[in-house]
Amino acid sequence: MSYKFFYLYIIGGFIALAILIYEVVTDYAFIGATGVLMGVMPAIVLFYMAYKVWHEKNDSELM
Repeated sequence: MSYKFFYLYIIGGFIALAILIYEVVTDYAFIGATGVLMGVMPAIVLFYMAYKVWHEKNDSELM
């Protein structure tokens, strides 16, 4: 993976979290566990991808 995508993944993760928070605040009575889980999964995936890109960059610098 390319390090240039690191910031894209980070920004995407924060946007996904912001959308989730907005959804929870506006639809508090109607959102269930499934809705929260489906809202948080994209953020988790994007933050994981950012971590993997950052980790690969640090490994390549050590070698």
